[in-house]
Amino acid sequence: MKPVRLISPPGTYFITFTTWQRQRLFVVESYVRLFLKTLYGYRRDGRYRMYAFVLMPEHVHLLLTPADEVTIERAIQLIKGGYSHALGETIGRRREVWQRGFTDHRIRDGQDFAHHQTYIHQNPVARRLVSQAGEYRYSSAFSGYKLDACPDLTRHRLESFPRQ
Repeated sequence: MKPVRLISPPGTYFITFTTWQRQRLFVVESYVRLFLKTLYGYRRDGRYRMYAFVLMPEHVHLLLTPADEVTIERAIQLIKGGYSHALGETIGRRREVWQRGFTDHRIRDGQDFAHHQTYIHQNPVARRLVSQAGEYRYSSAFSGYKLDACPDLTRHRLESFPRQ
């Protein structure tokens, strides 16, 4: 029996998901561009607000807040499913793209937000892909990417939701 994921409460999330069998998918420029087109398409459609991202060769980190009517689970389903579909159309066949599921961390406050934003931007530096975060073209640390303004984290404080 596969594990059931409960619906996550509203808020801002640090998300990580991995390519199928950790394949180095995002070393292919056209695959990166297609992922960014998918990611920004759903942002433009108002499905979420996005504050930071990085596409590492075999995984993705995001910092985002789903729209009020969109769960974090649905937002990730849109991104992963939308990209898988678009990639299949591009290469002319279906293939496994993603490992199942994703990991998430609900952002607690401004300090937690800053910590995870820094983590995202420094990931390519830690992996020795670049010497400075702003040099990595597949990250929001690289100049030119449009991002949303920092969220009001007091709106989704942990204490405002009942504990189970």
